[in-house]
Amino acid sequence: MNTSKPKQQLLDAHASLGSTSTPDAGDDSGESIARVTAVDRGQYIIRNAEGEVPAKLTGRTIYSSESPVDLPCVGDWVRVSYHDFGAHASILDVLPRKSFLRRKKPGSNIEFQMIAANIDVAFIVQSCHFDFNVRRLERYLVMTSEGHIQPVVLLTKTDLISPAALEQLVSKIRDAGIGARIITLSNVSGNGIDQLRELIQPGKTYCLLGSSGVGKTTLVNRLVGDSTLATRTVSNSGEGRHTTTRRQLIVLENGGFLIDMPGMRELGMLGVSEGIDDSFFDIQARSLNCRFSNCTHTSEPGCAIRDSIAKGEMDAAHFQSYQKLKKESEFLEMSYHEKRQKDRDFGKLVRSVMKSKEGRDE
Repeated sequence: MNTSKPKQQLLDAHASLGSTSTPDAGDDSGESIARVTAVDRGQYIIRNAEGEVPAKLTGRTIYSSESPVDLPCVGDWVRVSYHDFGAHASILDVLPRKSFLRRKKPGSNIEFQMIAANIDVAFIVQSCHFDFNVRRLERYLVMTSEGHIQPVVLLTKTDLISPAALEQLVSKIRDAGIGARIITLSNVSGNGIDQLRELIQPGKTYCLLGSSGVGKTTLVNRLVGDSTLATRTVSNSGEGRHTTTRRQLIVLENGGFLIDMPGMRELGMLGVSEGIDDSFFDIQARSLNCRFSNCTHTSEPGCAIRDSIAKGEMDAAHFQSYQKLKKESEFLEMSYHEKRQKDRDFGKLVRSVMKSKEGRDE
């Protein structure tokens, strides 16, 4: 018997996690595996072999989670139980993630925010016209490296600049030591769209990262093949306007999965020390040639980094960005661990007081 296309898409993606469980819908008497396709204010949409259904977390799942990072996010595989013959479901727990996207939660609170999970390739989108920013691109690359996700850079709105200007933008990326694949495209002319489609494989999961208005939603509609997602006209400057309001996983016609998400204004670097070292591998490699193993690259003699900058072999702004991200990550990491320790100490105090009170009541 042939497997239906929607079911086969789910099976292919689930198999990429190395799991042998079959993600069928099941009935009220059993449990099954499904995938989270949308999250909105504590409400979930999950996809099984038959389609999408609403789902909620069980109280046990909520209380057993040590932090919000442990709760389901878009792209997660989850164990669920169904009710009313598959009309809705309860999420019992989250399966281990093979990759993830996370950042520091926006605002002053030093906590992680999980963005999406189980992604194979991240398309990092920047507009050639107004949004192009190598320093922001470096932050996205650190995020993807830390989460074990392959990055591909998409330069959109190429129809708004000359070929020579486009070549200069690509050179700026390469001069920053960024070796990720670059695809240049235009949602207006369609140039580069077919090249992007060829990258998307059945059963693999992709996501779009970038600021608001860089053309992500229009690009999704081109890949989907219709105008399912709402878009808004660009401003007089050529800058797009924000349309995506929540993260959602979309099933493409060829069996690939694409996660569209709102533009991110803040990209706080929390817990990304490994990602920084991987993204700035050129600096790590050159630093091995410094005279001192603990060289700070500031005033020590025999510093290979400062020598490379002086010779024009390394972009000074690239190195300054590395230093800034390192300091930011170390500061936030220290603050995060201090906060967690205070929370643990407070928890111990509460338990001690409650235990003492129970003893007096006896």
